[in-house]
Amino acid sequence: MDSALIPKGARRCPFPVFATGIAVVSVVLLWGVFAMVLCWLKGLNQTNMNDYYGFALWIWADLAVIAIGGGAFFTGLLKYVFGIDELKNIINLAVVIGFICYSSALLILAIDIGQPLRGWFIFWHANVHSMLTEVAFCLSLYFSVLTIEFIPLILENRQLDKVPFFHNLSHNMHGVMAVFAATGAFLSCFHQGSLGGVAGVLYGRPFAYREGLLVWPWTFFLFTWSAAAYGPCFTLTVCKMFEGITRKKLVKDNVIHLLAKISGWMITTYIIAKIIDTIYWAGVTAPEMGFSLMDFYSDNAFYGIWILFAEIVLGGIVPAVFLTVKRFRENKKLLLVAIILGTLGVCLNRWVMVLQVMAVPVMSFDTWALYIPSWQEVATTILPVAYGVILISLAYRYLPMFPQEQELYDSK
Repeated sequence: MDSALIPKGARRCPFPVFATGIAVVSVVLLWGVFAMVLCWLKGLNQTNMNDYYGFALWIWADLAVIAIGGGAFFTGLLKYVFGIDELKNIINLAVVIGFICYSSALLILAIDIGQPLRGWFIFWHANVHSMLTEVAFCLSLYFSVLTIEFIPLILENRQLDKVPFFHNLSHNMHGVMAVFAATGAFLSCFHQGSLGGVAGVLYGRPFAYREGLLVWPWTFFLFTWSAAAYGPCFTLTVCKMFEGITRKKLVKDNVIHLLAKISGWMITTYIIAKIIDTIYWAGVTAPEMGFSLMDFYSDNAFYGIWILFAEIVLGGIVPAVFLTVKRFRENKKLLLVAIILGTLGVCLNRWVMVLQVMAVPVMSFDTWALYIPSWQEVATTILPVAYGVILISLAYRYLPMFPQEQELYDSK
């Protein structure tokens, strides 16, 4: 029965091996579910959040998965709106990753609000002056778009595709996917930007505060651009992980190199803007508020000046150079280094914009506030990872996620 569900011509590991792997990951998943239930039943006292850290590990994880999930909206935009047809061979993977990331973000928010049964208050009693309201609306709507984009892939399962209604539905949905891709890009740009805008308008937190254009601080635009730039790096990283685990070539090099090149140039433009923003902030904005650059960095291991170097140089300049220069991009090892550094770089950016913002002392009597998450926070942060591993494993086994897989296998 299992073999009848596997995509035609595809080769997968024996079902007992697959089931064993899923069972192991499910144990981690259940650990996270247990911690989640504790947070819901006993409240947010299960966390180590305090008067300093109203935003903590969850919110970093939320912003990080939304950023790396940006590969879905950007790849979809390139494929369906700009007509870069080569990307059809990796768009399914991007959509699955985006679905996992955005459903994980909603799950994290359901845990973070402490009373998930009141989550509908966000929509019914919306604070129309809040950027977070816009985030909630756009995030929910874009998840709906990703669900619509995911449905045709599910319907292409061998057994479901035999049903004429599902076959025709899938075909017709593919025909109008450009509309959903454009809608998704519009929604994603706004919620990505608003997440950055939340940090940028924190006048009482000089590490995050930025000047900007009209009501939008520069972080609004930097968050949107970084998600589009670095999201494909995570898509490529997951693709390479699949190829390493399965020991099979799943996507042709020309597709990998094309998406890597586009990502590289996007990272290049972003990191130039980020450097300009950092210089202006350190030289103008912060001094006007009574701070110097080194006031924002501590001698402790968590918030030293190394973090600025790691974000801009290792997570920005290095992947930008490796992905834009052809001979570096076509070197398998350097390509892998670049996309991993890119993924880590955008996650580090979200880390400092959530946690370091809260750690920096802003009053003369303040000290650096270190933060160690509780095991419940760690477990519920790992929960979406386990969920993602299970879902993407099922998608790979039973759905035609890599259209070139059979062709590449036959050419060996």
